[in-house]
Amino acid sequence: MNVNPFHLAIRVADLEASRAFYGELLGCPEGRSADTWVDFNFYGHQLVCHLAPCDDAPLHTNAVDGDAVPVPHFGAVLEMHQWRSLAARLKAREVSFVIEPHVRFEGKPGEQATLFLKDPSGNALEFKAFRDIDAQLFETGHGREK
Repeated sequence: MNVNPFHLAIRVADLEASRAFYGELLGCPEGRSADTWVDFNFYGHQLVCHLAPCDDAPLHTNAVDGDAVPVPHFGAVLEMHQWRSLAARLKAREVSFVIEPHVRFEGKPGEQATLFLKDPSGNALEFKAFRDIDAQLFETGHGREK
C-alpha cells in the first residue's frame, strides 16, 4: 500500500512532556521545532504538537466491538510485528491504557490488533495492526453495531 503522509496538528499542554511521550516512549524522531511547537515523524506522517491550553472536558466514547472507544482519537496502522513490539514496550513501561492491547472483530472482516492510550495532554491515540493491511484495512462485510 502506497500512502501519502498526513499532517496532523494537536494541542498539548507541555512540550517537554510531549517530547518524552512521542520521542522517547513511542520512538518518533523529532523534526523542526520552535518555542511553541515541535514536529515528530509519527510512523511516516507529520505530527505537530502545538503548545495551547487543553480543556478538561470528559472524553466521549462510542461502542466498538464491546470497547468504549474514545472520540476523538488518532493513531497509526502498524505492521503486526511493530504493533507487538510497541505493545510490549508500553506494557514494560507500565503505561496506563484506555483500552488494553487485544484483538477486535476476531474471526470477522476487519479483524485487528488494537490498543488505546492517552498522551500527557489527554489526546487519545490508537495503534492497530492487521495480518494483511492491504486486504483488511478497508474490508467490509459486517453490519452496523447495535
